[in-house]
Amino acid sequence: MSNNKVFTVADYLLTRLQQLGLDKVFQVPGDYVSHFMEALEAFDGIDAVGDVNELGAGYAADGYARYKGIGAVSVQYGVGTLSVINATAGSYVERNPVVVISASPSQSDREIIANTGALFHHSTGDLLADQKVFTAVTVASEVLDSVMTAPAKIDEALRLAMLHKRPIYLEAWSNVWGEPCVAPLDQLDLRGPTSNQDQLAHFVDNTYLKLQQAKQPVMILGIEIARLGLQADVMDLLSASGLPYTTTSLAKSVLDEEAGLPFIGTYADAASLEETNRYVSDSDVILSLGAIFTDDYLNLLTKQYNQMISVDMASSRIGNIAYHDVFLKDVIRGLTACFKKAQGMLTPQDLPTLDSYPWDDKVLNEPLSYEHFFTILNKHIHNHALHPKLNLILGESSSLYMAIRMNGFVQDSFICDAAWGSLGHETGCATGVSMVNDRRAMVVAGDGGFMMMCQALSTIARNKLNSVVFVMSNQVYAIEQSFVDICAFAPNGKFAPFDELASWNYEGLATAYGVGFFKVELGKALMDCLNEIHTHQGKAYLVEVIIPKQDLAPAVKNLADSINEKPYADCLCH
Repeated sequence: MSNNKVFTVADYLLTRLQQLGLDKVFQVPGDYVSHFMEALEAFDGIDAVGDVNELGAGYAADGYARYKGIGAVSVQYGVGTLSVINATAGSYVERNPVVVISASPSQSDREIIANTGALFHHSTGDLLADQKVFTAVTVASEVLDSVMTAPAKIDEALRLAMLHKRPIYLEAWSNVWGEPCVAPLDQLDLRGPTSNQDQLAHFVDNTYLKLQQAKQPVMILGIEIARLGLQADVMDLLSASGLPYTTTSLAKSVLDEEAGLPFIGTYADAASLEETNRYVSDSDVILSLGAIFTDDYLNLLTKQYNQMISVDMASSRIGNIAYHDVFLKDVIRGLTACFKKAQGMLTPQDLPTLDSYPWDDKVLNEPLSYEHFFTILNKHIHNHALHPKLNLILGESSSLYMAIRMNGFVQDSFICDAAWGSLGHETGCATGVSMVNDRRAMVVAGDGGFMMMCQALSTIARNKLNSVVFVMSNQVYAIEQSFVDICAFAPNGKFAPFDELASWNYEGLATAYGVGFFKVELGKALMDCLNEIHTHQGKAYLVEVIIPKQDLAPAVKNLADSINEKPYADCLCH
């Protein structure tokens, strides 16, 4: 509750956010939104977290929401909102409710505009431009133009955000945030729709029969399991059925990978561990729960579509047959009841033995590569039993595909932007993630992505966050090049000019931002660096990891070969 004597529209929104569990709002200031910022500053129980960049604040809110279930970012009209929209689009695609808060010219300003035609600062001339843009990446895009209607609009927008697990945009005329209104009288009604019982029964019965008849069934878990809080329900289903399971890249660590359930590794089509990819490819029935399938999964979707039973927040189908009003939670609980009633678990084929980054001492004496980096990182994490103490954060880069081959993560400890795939997300995201729990945030970024969001180090240092950023420094957009022309990675191959990066002084950058610094090029130097960082918990670091320009990450090679017309092997024949 605000310390102000007058309860305002801004206080109304903050009260609702606090009821939903939020205690941080990430912000970049602006004059239009000053009434909201003043209310936030005085509000007990929610802190403002300043950032130096709107996009970084949006990424931070996204990272925060992945743990809290809701996030919020406050930015200036026009220049701020249109900067944060990339992060908002990612939250929309990956089912993450983030509230974007802004303000536009006041009622008196609008009277001046109407009378004189003045172009107010940060405006395109269309005062509804921001709302229109956000309509495409939110489930509610509202302009609060009256204190009389503002509370109802806020409530409905927040209800939609929580039910659909997607962002909303709330822009008020600048005077409206500061106007008095009544406080909420009760909690939001967040009850969602219920399944059609006939459709649900038919879906569950047919799915159960197909699983019973399958020779090698498998379950693929997606990120919606986490967003909807269904982990316990899924674990109950796995325990009752005996089904082996995998996850998409985005959903890695949706369950504790060491929980004793039949986990076969993370599935990312050809980028997966070979054993995982083979098991899924050979499966005759695939039960997909809450998954978002991107074009990384085209082989699965084109070759095994008819073998898939899929339920997510948007649709339900068995093969090509669509069902309506059948919802994820009800399907999971219905299937669990079937298996418990029958008291008979499935007996799947022999599960693969996951050989994830086997150790060999010789890597310590060799120059670093993607393979060596993750072999050593994996060894370090196991040596110090760090899985419960670590959040590993990956962006759209070659490192993402290598990291999903690691195993042993505890629930909700692997964070990535695998569906939206925005370069730089990982470093900005670390700010929000680090403000939710005490685990150390360990970011592995490509140098291209890091260059887009290096300012986030300033926010990390300012807030004394327990974060480490590893930059895989090869001075190219390697992930981009691998899909444009993989032959660039062959001996004497040539990179496209647009994939070449500038050379940065990372040590100077670390000094400027006030974080510790290491530069590593050999395996032993990396292991020593990791051990040194481990002894200084609570301190932020930037680590420059030197790798050869033409080092092609094996996971990326496999994935690119599976979708490119020309495989990498052909590049070596000329």
